[in-house]
Amino acid sequence: MKLAQFNNTTCSEQDIYEQLPLDNKNILELGCGKADITRLIAKSGVGRAITATEVDKIQHQKNCLIDDLRNVTFIVGGSEKIPVADVFFDIVFMFKSLHHVPIELMTDALSEVERVLKPGGIAYISEPVFKGDFNEVLRLFHDEELVRAEAYKAIKQAIVNESFSLLEEVHFNSPIRFKNFKDFENKIIKVTHTQHALSSQLQQKVEDQFALNMGSDGAQFLMPIRVDVLQKKA
Repeated sequence: MKLAQFNNTTCSEQDIYEQLPLDNKNILELGCGKADITRLIAKSGVGRAITATEVDKIQHQKNCLIDDLRNVTFIVGGSEKIPVADVFFDIVFMFKSLHHVPIELMTDALSEVERVLKPGGIAYISEPVFKGDFNEVLRLFHDEELVRAEAYKAIKQAIVNESFSLLEEVHFNSPIRFKNFKDFENKIIKVTHTQHALSSQLQQKVEDQFALNMGSDGAQFLMPIRVDVLQKKA
């Protein structure tokens, strides 16, 4: 792996995770959302067998309608109780999903990741860092400071407990672009996995904060991300 070269750079997350040995591997993605990253992984390389889970049943139903990803199996389920066999996967991905697990179940989720990984298998966990212009918009209606801190704490505890060893920790900036506030609203505020009920006053406050980042080609943000690459004992 050559992840250290990306430390403190601005790049797509695909640039980072594609440094892992993904070809001809059994891959599990926990919390796949709209399957955007799932698609990128599935369409790159060769021999990648992917199982993608999603706890949001509405989004899972939509994912099941995808008919052009023959190497992907979509299943419904939470990370704290993964409905798959023991010691089956070479690599487990959690893209910005650990902090969505209830705090009291984060340890269970990482124990489940350990359970389903083969000896020597890799867990790739990326989490947004609580800072930056995008965070200043998001926190107005969805403050994730506590859950992001707890997610990092759970990762560190799993290392202390020797469930995993830490191979690398990398920090990078992920570019995000929205065409306009309506685009942001559809992609972020109206997601089905979380109910965001904004009053008209709060909606205006969010829109005003968002507008500070608008330019002629839309709103551009850099989201700081931390990636922890863990390895299960061989």
